Amino acid sequence: MNAHGPIVAVYPGSFDPVTLGHEDVVRRTLRFSDRLVVAVAESATQPKGHLFPVAERLEIMREVFAGEPRVECVAFSGLLVDFARTLGARFIIRGLRAVSDFDYEFQMAQMNRELWEEVETLFLTPDVHYSFLSASLVREVASLGGDVGSFVSPVVLDRLRRRYS
Repeated sequence: MNAHGPIVAVYPGSFDPVTLGHEDVVRRTLRFSDRLVVAVAESATQPKGHLFPVAERLEIMREVFAGEPRVECVAFSGLLVDFARTLGARFIIRGLRAVSDFDYEFQMAQMNRELWEEVETLFLTPDVHYSFLSASLVREVASLGGDVGSFVSPVVLDRLRRRYS
């Protein structure tokens, strides 16, 4: 906490499913924030089909981060900056796996800044072991019967196995 109150960050995404790369970004964000709101988007900004409904994604996220009281998992819809403002968040956290992510994320960060000049977007790269990892890649491998146990937590692995069995 600082003189202006707690430092709140929001980490938005679909998290379908949450991967170890996402978990890495969450844990590293806690190094500089007092509270992190993991915001599960009810509607995607990019068209993609969902494996788990929002309610189940939230349930999974809450299980994954059950031991961390500074992490709150909630669903949101509408403009991210409006949601962040209602939380008093000073930072929007975005993960960048590769240079190819940057163009889209940069545009979104600039638009968010135009909509609310007080918010800052911080880009974090995941640990090198997770730099290639995406939720869609995990879904695809799992759907084809591949072992994704080294890419997701046991909670997520159990849900994926049940979904694809």
